[in-house]
Amino acid sequence: MYKKRVLIDLSNLNRQYSGLGQIALNYGKYFKKHYSSAEEYQMYLLLPKKMFGVFGNEVKYLSSTNWLRKHCRYLFPKMDVWHATHQLSRFYPADRSTKYILTIHDLNFLYEKHGKSSDTRKRRLQRKVNRADELVCISNFTKNEVEKHLDLKGKTCKVILNGVEKLFVTEAEKPSIEIQTPFFFTIGEVREKKNFHVLLDLMKLIPDRHLYIAGNDGTDREYAAFIRHRIKDEQINNVTLSGIISQQERIWYYHNCEAFLFPSMFEGFGLPVIEALQFGKPVFSSKETSLKEIGGQYVAFWEDFNPQTMKQVMDNYLPLFLQSPERIAEAQKYALSFSYRKHLEQYMELYEKLMLSVFY
Repeated sequence: MYKKRVLIDLSNLNRQYSGLGQIALNYGKYFKKHYSSAEEYQMYLLLPKKMFGVFGNEVKYLSSTNWLRKHCRYLFPKMDVWHATHQLSRFYPADRSTKYILTIHDLNFLYEKHGKSSDTRKRRLQRKVNRADELVCISNFTKNEVEKHLDLKGKTCKVILNGVEKLFVTEAEKPSIEIQTPFFFTIGEVREKKNFHVLLDLMKLIPDRHLYIAGNDGTDREYAAFIRHRIKDEQINNVTLSGIISQQERIWYYHNCEAFLFPSMFEGFGLPVIEALQFGKPVFSSKETSLKEIGGQYVAFWEDFNPQTMKQVMDNYLPLFLQSPERIAEAQKYALSFSYRKHLEQYMELYEKLMLSVFY
């Protein structure tokens, strides 16, 4: 009996420490726990060859680092359902009968890029939208952006909020660097859109606290160098760029920080905000793009990036949050509602719906 085939694109596992890499990692963990080859369909995971076997023996593996497949999509085996878990993937099905799900995280390129570069990215994404049988966005903000800037050809765009991995304090591991306490924490690729530089002037006003900025600082080297030069030239001795950290170290920072700061300008979702709330930490964030939607009433938002007003918001909110066990408990409960189980159960319903629409 022929078993229908479902492919999940986890090619972003080649960048595990990015937001998309973490999402791919948690997809793999979910299927390892919940998928069995006894199901009426066969699950395929598209990921780097070095990850083969990591998610058990029930799924089948396809290499996203195979040179031939990277350059010729016709070499993929025939699939019935193909899920592109993010819109940036270079992979998509060659067979027109394959049902194609496209998950769109953001349209940040419209604001980060200009002219020809932005137009090229938009055309590429529009082609994928044209091909898709189902469109999914990770937030209502992203859905509104997609409906505004792309031609959906009469298709409906669903919203399935991102899952957020539950982090456990028991897995925490203190970083090897010397830690100054008390401290604030933030994390993300050190790129201009993350807006980390506004925190430097803020920290000048809070000399009795330290700030650790964790994340890959090799993606936008010019911006990372700009921050380092400012720290050195202006002698901002209470800010440290920690670079890439392990998951265990990330948990330690969340658990031990006094507050989490997130001044990002462009987010399709805002994963670190929810992670910090899991630990019952006060979160201070920009109100840009999706962040107000995702943070809701559990986050304090900066209306602008004037360091004086940013500090005032923190001075007002920090004691209110820390002195209210009820507020902390509500924030943690809210954060835990973004479970990967809930997230992927919605996708499983979508896979099953599309498999039923495939006939031979």
